[in-house]
Amino acid sequence: MVGELRYREFRVPLGPGLHAYPDELIRQRVGHDGHPEYQIRWLILRRGDEGEGGSSQVDCKAEHILLWMSNDEIYANCHKMLGEDGQVIGPSQEITGEAGALDKSVLGEMETDVKSLIQRALRQLEECVGTIPPAPLLHTVHVLSAYASIEPLTGVFKDPRVLDLLMHMLSSPDYQIRWSAGRMIQALASHDAGTRTQILLSLSQQEAIEKHLDFDSRCALLALFAQATLSEHPMSFEGIQLPQVPGRLLFSLVKRYLHVTSLLDQLNDSAAEPGAQNNSGPEELSGERDRLELEFSMAMGTLISELVQAMRWDWALSRQRPLARSSCSIFQPQLAEAGPGLPPTRAQPSIRRSRRFRPRSEFASGNTYALYVRETLQAGMRVRMLDDYEEVSAGDEGEFRQSNNGMPPVQVLWESTGRTYWVHWHMLEILGFEEDIEDVVEANEYQGAVVSGALGVALPSWRWKPMTELYAVPYVLPEDEDAEESEHLTQAEWWELLFFIKKLDGPDHQEVLQILQENLDGEILDDEILAELAVPMELAQDLLLALPQRLDDSALRDLLNCRVYRKYGPEALAGHPAYPTLLEAQAQPQESAGAARVEGKEPPAQYPDTPLWRLLVDCGPPGRTFLDLERALSSEGPQETEIKPFLLQLQRQPQPFLILMQSLATPAANKPLHLTVLRILMQLVDFPEALLLPWHEAMDACMACLRSPDTDREVLQELIFFLHRLASVSRDYAVVLNQLGARDAISKALEKHLGKLELAQELRDMVFKCEKHAHLYRKLTTNILGGCIQMVLGQIEDHRRTHRPINIPFFDVFLRYLCQGSSMEVKEDKCWEKVEVSSNPHRASKLTDRNPKTYWESSGSAGSHYITLHMHQGILIRQLTLLVAGEDSSYMPARVVVFGGDSTNSLNTELNSVNVMPSASRVILLENLTRFWPIIQIRIKRCQQGGIDTRIRGLEVLGPKPTFWPVFREQLCRHTRLFYMVRAQAWSQDIAEDRRSLLHLSSRLNGALRQEQNFADRFLPDDEAAQALGKTCWEALVSPLVQNITSPASPTALETCPALACSSQPPDEDGISPLGWLLDQYLECREAAHNPQSRAAAFSSRVRRLTHLLVHVEPCEAPLPAAAAPRTKSRNRSHDWSSLATRGLPSSIVRNLTRCWQAVVEEQVNNFLTSHWRDDDFVPRYCEHFHNLQKSSSELFGPRAAFLLALQNGCAGGLLKLPFLKAAHVSEQFARHIDQRIQGSRIGGARGMEMLAQLQRCLETVLIFSGLEIATTFEHYYQHYMADRLLGVGSSWLEGAVLEQIGPCFPNRLPQQMLQSLSTSEELQRQFHVYQLQRLDQELLKLEDTEKKIQGGHETSDKEHKGEKAEEAEGAVVTNVVEEEEEEENEDLYYEGAMPEVSVLVLSPRCWPIASICHTLNPRTCLPSYLRGTLNRYSNFYSKSQSYPALEQGLKRRLQWTWLGRAELQFGDQTLHVSTVQMWLLLYLNDLQAVSVESLLALSGLSPDMLNQAITPLTSLRGPLDLREENDVPGGVLKIRDASEEPRPRRGNVWLIPPQVYLKAEDEEGRNLEKRRNLLNCLIVRILKAHGDKGLHIDQLVCRVLDAWQKGPCPPRGLVSSLGRGSACNSTDVLSCILHLLGKGTVRRHDDQPQMLSYAVPMTVMEPHTESLNPGSSGPNPPLTFHTLQIRSRGVPYASCTGTQSFSTFR
Repeated sequence: MVGELRYREFRVPLGPGLHAYPDELIRQRVGHDGHPEYQIRWLILRRGDEGEGGSSQVDCKAEHILLWMSNDEIYANCHKMLGEDGQVIGPSQEITGEAGALDKSVLGEMETDVKSLIQRALRQLEECVGTIPPAPLLHTVHVLSAYASIEPLTGVFKDPRVLDLLMHMLSSPDYQIRWSAGRMIQALASHDAGTRTQILLSLSQQEAIEKHLDFDSRCALLALFAQATLSEHPMSFEGIQLPQVPGRLLFSLVKRYLHVTSLLDQLNDSAAEPGAQNNSGPEELSGERDRLELEFSMAMGTLISELVQAMRWDWALSRQRPLARSSCSIFQPQLAEAGPGLPPTRAQPSIRRSRRFRPRSEFASGNTYALYVRETLQAGMRVRMLDDYEEVSAGDEGEFRQSNNGMPPVQVLWESTGRTYWVHWHMLEILGFEEDIEDVVEANEYQGAVVSGALGVALPSWRWKPMTELYAVPYVLPEDEDAEESEHLTQAEWWELLFFIKKLDGPDHQEVLQILQENLDGEILDDEILAELAVPMELAQDLLLALPQRLDDSALRDLLNCRVYRKYGPEALAGHPAYPTLLEAQAQPQESAGAARVEGKEPPAQYPDTPLWRLLVDCGPPGRTFLDLERALSSEGPQETEIKPFLLQLQRQPQPFLILMQSLATPAANKPLHLTVLRILMQLVDFPEALLLPWHEAMDACMACLRSPDTDREVLQELIFFLHRLASVSRDYAVVLNQLGARDAISKALEKHLGKLELAQELRDMVFKCEKHAHLYRKLTTNILGGCIQMVLGQIEDHRRTHRPINIPFFDVFLRYLCQGSSMEVKEDKCWEKVEVSSNPHRASKLTDRNPKTYWESSGSAGSHYITLHMHQGILIRQLTLLVAGEDSSYMPARVVVFGGDSTNSLNTELNSVNVMPSASRVILLENLTRFWPIIQIRIKRCQQGGIDTRIRGLEVLGPKPTFWPVFREQLCRHTRLFYMVRAQAWSQDIAEDRRSLLHLSSRLNGALRQEQNFADRFLPDDEAAQALGKTCWEALVSPLVQNITSPASPTALETCPALACSSQPPDEDGISPLGWLLDQYLECREAAHNPQSRAAAFSSRVRRLTHLLVHVEPCEAPLPAAAAPRTKSRNRSHDWSSLATRGLPSSIVRNLTRCWQAVVEEQVNNFLTSHWRDDDFVPRYCEHFHNLQKSSSELFGPRAAFLLALQNGCAGGLLKLPFLKAAHVSEQFARHIDQRIQGSRIGGARGMEMLAQLQRCLETVLIFSGLEIATTFEHYYQHYMADRLLGVGSSWLEGAVLEQIGPCFPNRLPQQMLQSLSTSEELQRQFHVYQLQRLDQELLKLEDTEKKIQGGHETSDKEHKGEKAEEAEGAVVTNVVEEEEEEENEDLYYEGAMPEVSVLVLSPRCWPIASICHTLNPRTCLPSYLRGTLNRYSNFYSKSQSYPALEQGLKRRLQWTWLGRAELQFGDQTLHVSTVQMWLLLYLNDLQAVSVESLLALSGLSPDMLNQAITPLTSLRGPLDLREENDVPGGVLKIRDASEEPRPRRGNVWLIPPQVYLKAEDEEGRNLEKRRNLLNCLIVRILKAHGDKGLHIDQLVCRVLDAWQKGPCPPRGLVSSLGRGSACNSTDVLSCILHLLGKGTVRRHDDQPQMLSYAVPMTVMEPHTESLNPGSSGPNPPLTFHTLQIRSRGVPYASCTGTQSFSTFR
């Protein structure tokens, strides 16, 4: 199922090596739907590095996740939390052990003592006078601390007087009293976390507690808080540079955090089930919960606001405004160009369109449009592709070149590929010439209709690409909005605005409430009514205009950063930036007031041109305020009343103060400015109001000045005076200095100036004493930030569970900062503080001047050179590179070693060692470090050519500054994964118990995905954060669900899922997965679903929505490289289904869905084949069934390649389940159907077009034979029928087109070879024609020579003498032989009639079926002389064409004439189309009146069946012959039918070729094929058994099987001879049998070497009796080449004038 079990419990994987395990039920409550919910603590388990065994499991109880779960979720995931009755066991109410150990009377006496001691301590504390506390008070407090450590007395210390006592003690000036208060608090807090939190909360909520607490008291409370929260939210921020937060601000954050956690606990407690003591009504409970929710939201907003200020995020945001994230699906992987999913929000790009040519949408059909394009298109016109076709994509443009009658017919030069490619007419859109094209903006034709408010009617598209339709992103469809609600603020927006209203004090608050009442008909507004107000947008805009003038600077920054202001603020509505404008507007009243004051009392002040004035002149009115403050401080005896207003103004606008302090980091040349600044700061420290300024935010500048080696001694001394004074006044800043490393900096300054710096040692000691406080502050900052992140994650979880909006102010702001760095990497050009070198330090700057021509050169002994980098805090090096130059020769480094350490004295860790090649210029030393190293040292151990000194041209360090995004992403993904995996397990349980609930899964998933999509659009700032959330949600929810619904229930699944084990319903006996059952039901009710009002239509709609939702997130597909795509010899590459699956690697979801769909298709096909395989119309019905499955696949999953391949594999699997004879029958039926449709297409007209359509549909179905064992059988039958078709009616273009489409179905490629042999025969025929003309010219030349000799013979004298007798005799013999050959060859040379045209087809027995060429023809006895001469000449021509140099052992091909072929005879006005046998028979009747069948058999040597097959058409009604039965003549007598006997066609073409004879797979030939397969299976198994587990390579196995088949000793000779024509065997047959045995599991592949095969399990094989296979011949017979005749005539002789008609050859 979704996870795995641990001790019979469910365990959820959270990441690599991480699992979550349900540990404890914490509390319970009533959910928003009225059902109980339970909070479960899930422990995080880490898997050790040793392995995956049980010993390596480590339970980290510090790491846990608190998750609220429903009853169903606990039932499915937390089995141990269920009782025997199956109900959830509630949280245990444990009774403390010590309470039972104490007697009630003793406990009562102790409680009385505690109360009296509290009263006494309060009285003694009030009577305490002086700084030294009296001893009785200390003793009383000590006794109270002892009582506080007793747990049963905890309830007594909850008395409010105890809090008063602790407050007085903590605010006491005496250290011992404060220390005693801390001891008492620690004693009370030692019992449990609840008591500790209650004490902290009670103390922190006291009014003005900061005024009464000194540094030590505050640290005591902070340490207690750190101890309380140490194990609650264990979160590490290692490597992230957290800001230095002073104790005062840290204590405020602690107060806010405690308040928020207490309100959250009250919310959870208010939702608990009402018990006996709670008698409140539902309305009162609802009102109380609403009040708590509002108070919690306001408190959480305050905490986030202060935390953002403490982390200094608000200043970073003021410099860079947030950008809105593009609205797109967070679950679909985004491409680099554009993101699919939602409707585009920007203007659509312009596209090119023709002005004068019609688009395809204006035509009713594709054929009409194709005719229009063909008639209109001219060479040179621009065209655009409308559909994806092989290598050309939709939208590609190109130039039309030419067209012809081929397929495809159109050649276009495409710009996308840079070459020509052939496409079809209907795929093109005519753009025309350049003057006909215009740029327009219109909806994209290839993406369907765009969703705009409501779905419109989309024009029909030629290729379905649902980018914005229901099936693309169903969870982001626009929801119907209430018109009234759209005119008002949402509750979240109103509460965010209410947050700022509650920030106002006194008159400002009343004025804003007055604005609300005036717009709401004067209604009295209290807190309850304010929370539920429906605020119109106009009123919100008025409030946003009034608020900025009444808020201080920090609240104003919050207002500018919030979402409600960005959406409804005046600057946002006007389209202008808001931040600078409002700050200026805020400064205007103050400037006006100052101007009025100046106008009434004195003339405008003139500021002297000083460095301070030049520094602050650009700050505007706040800068002038600070200059006035400086003037007041410079006056003699400045009064506090004069200084205080300026300080209050600086608190509101501290920018000039921060600029002043940051000026200390400027170069040392600004000594006057530095002294002036330090003088002002020294004076400010003496004022209490100045301590509230943000000193900590500019302490980095002070440290930079302190560390700088160029700082003047006078400036350094003044700086130390200032820092000492500041740390003495507020020890918080001593802690900040400790965090910044001031101790080491002061020590180095003392060393440099020989200890002559006053108060430097005292300052160093003061900083050193704050070491533990600095550690406490860092831990508290981490805990508060971690706690806030956990609360944010908890709110996200509640939002997922309750589907209620998140109404917390600044929630999106906090998430924006946590996700900062997710979309961009913050880099630093300079990642180090300083660079030190081993020698020549004055040239060290050359390492970082970015000039490759300069260099640092060392000076010293070999191997002693180094470069030391002091890194900035928290910088993780991404890449450290050394720049060298080969021209430096022996100065160039040869070996470099890099070390890391925490200081220069601890450089012991070797990080890397690199050997530098002489040709190198950039040497990468370090990459992607995972740990921060403060010190990095580069040591040059050796130089090239044994050099001593070295030269380094440069040093580059690149390192990303760590952000919070990795930490937050990990936590967000963990919580999201756990939540949705638990939910997926619960939903899977519902489906397992009742698979009909699968129909509701679509709506469930849509709700969850829509919620995550809306959350990402509302709160997440960038695409990377949104994609991380979407990917986690999809993997945690959809992937497990798909895995469960596509897998049948099994015992393993029952063990994995405890809910299934407890279920009373057993799993399905048929083993069908729930989704498989659903798809089966869909296919069964598909016909009934055509009625939209039927239940079947509603059912089908739910199934389609579910399947499209599951598959709409497709993985990114990488394009195939050009070399990987095979090229065919055709015009374009052929269609191959197997290539569809190689374009991208499907995800696990798609893989599981395709397997399920394949199983469903396989079952459907198998049932159909089992029921209908004997039907006469089996193939058409099967094609229709396959077409329906194709349509269903497109309806359910769209045109996705993976599901088309699954459909093909499912059909193949159904075929493989058939027995051999049934499968052979099916293959024969397909071959027969194709043969009938090819022959039927020759008819032409509408009937011929219908036959072509049926053929095309059948060919699509036949493609499933590719790669199957049945393909060999199919090829066998197709070869037979194709041979008869080619020899009977001739070849056509359709034969090649069919083979091009279903070529992969022929493993031996015999049909392709047959067509190739026909092509070769045509070429031989052309050569033979030239050969005949040559012979004719030779004969004519001989005649001319003879005539010349005759003419010259009369003039010569008879003076020649005769030779010897022997010579004459010998010459006569030779002459006779030559004359006989020439006579045979020239038999028809002097034929007086019209010479027939004879075409010879040379057929090879290697590819043509032997059964078709078993009958031979003797031309001497069966053909007339005018035909024999042509055959003889062809034989001589063929022999000469074979006279090539060959091996001595080689055998030449010889010709054997057969009866196969066809002819055209002229019979009166009729043209008879007959076979060669029929031609011979009819020509034979030219010389005879009648002939008996018996004489024809004797003369031809044909079999009776073959002769009767030829006679039957000739004696039919359309034939010219008549067969008469006679008693004394067996078989009857044939004679020419008289014209007066029966009416028949008198003219035209008459087809008398014998009809096709189809085979039967159940006959002897089919059984022979089965017997051959069994014999081959026996051989394969025997050979693999002999080689054991080692196995054989598949090539070696094929060779051994073929060798054993030919030589023996098995199978027996008798059995092979009984196979008849099935005894032939080749490598394809062996591979087919191997494929069969692999499918059966008898043979297995090796995992590491798939090409190695070995025997797996025994298999029952009908093995024949063994005997030698060799028939006894000494060697193989010589190859034979058979020939058929195709006879044609040059003229058409007419019949004689006699009454008897004769036949003459036409073709």
